[in-house]
Amino acid sequence: MTSVGENCLVINLSIRVMLNNTMKVLITGGLGYIGSTIASALIDDGHIPLLIDDLSTGSREFARGRIFYEGDIADELLIDRIFREHPDIALSVHCAALIDVNESIIDPSGYYQVNLAKSLSFVRSLMRNGVEKLVFSSSAAIYHAADGTILTESAPISPTSPYGWTKAFSEQMFSDIAASGALRVISLRYFNPIGADPLMRTGPRTIGATHVLGRLIEARSKGLTFTITGTDYATHDGTGLRDYIHVWDLALAHVKAATEFDNVVNSQRPCLAINLGRGEPVSVRELVTIFNQVSPLKVEIIDGPRRPGDVTGGFASCELAHQTLAWRTHCSISDAIRDSLKWLEHHEKLNIGSTSS
Repeated sequence: MTSVGENCLVINLSIRVMLNNTMKVLITGGLGYIGSTIASALIDDGHIPLLIDDLSTGSREFARGRIFYEGDIADELLIDRIFREHPDIALSVHCAALIDVNESIIDPSGYYQVNLAKSLSFVRSLMRNGVEKLVFSSSAAIYHAADGTILTESAPISPTSPYGWTKAFSEQMFSDIAASGALRVISLRYFNPIGADPLMRTGPRTIGATHVLGRLIEARSKGLTFTITGTDYATHDGTGLRDYIHVWDLALAHVKAATEFDNVVNSQRPCLAINLGRGEPVSVRELVTIFNQVSPLKVEIIDGPRRPGDVTGGFASCELAHQTLAWRTHCSISDAIRDSLKWLEHHEKLNIGSTSS
């Protein structure tokens, strides 16, 4: 009998490539929550990830058994060294970023420096070293998502936080560079990643998380009540809507983007943005209900006011991902919650430090 995690991993077998098609892929933010999970998915598919991370929020434990370089993506000497030692790098997956919406409102200049200025420096280093393929970790935060409706890639770009603007401006910057013929880019617009690697190699931050599931898990661990922030939205139950996607499905989409890169973007279309979500709206209250159904320990819920920068939310149209990447999600929200709780137990046993997204 297979476990939930094993069921999710079976999907990866269908996209495994032969060894002679192995790629080396440079992942920035490679010791963070998403970057490290992408690395696992690439390894499972027969590729070789190279990880760079400054360890400001990433976990060194995620470097175990992998090629890792500690440092800043804006350090040109370090990037040049990586390419001297691995001249056969085929493309880069750019995950390194600050991601806290509320923090970006408090420190917008810091967010623009890290997410935008350093991204430009890194891409210039890529091009200088002859790499013109980039898979960019973008975000659904670039959409306004004010009314809870479905969002296609052509929806208006209107972020409500400096964090969202750093992603929107990065996309525009990469698009302009791509138009010059110097770069090709697939921007993957994440909705709300949750869960953990089903094999428990990597997982989310368990303490101090700012997203809903992370706060639920922290409340469960500490025996605290959980506050639903905002219950006056124009939704069916008054709470915000989100599109939650299992991080393993998200990681497999990156494998697809890497292996199908030349079929997705070319000289005629050098830049493309693609939504990644389950394509299903789930309210915060519904997520809490599912959590309490899955978790043996229940969390007491109270209602509270909205947080600065929060909006009603929306959910993804994933048709473009289906068409261009032949990718679909296979893990449920319940799967993601189970894997997150399993990761918490695993994390506590190993005493692994916090990880970034």
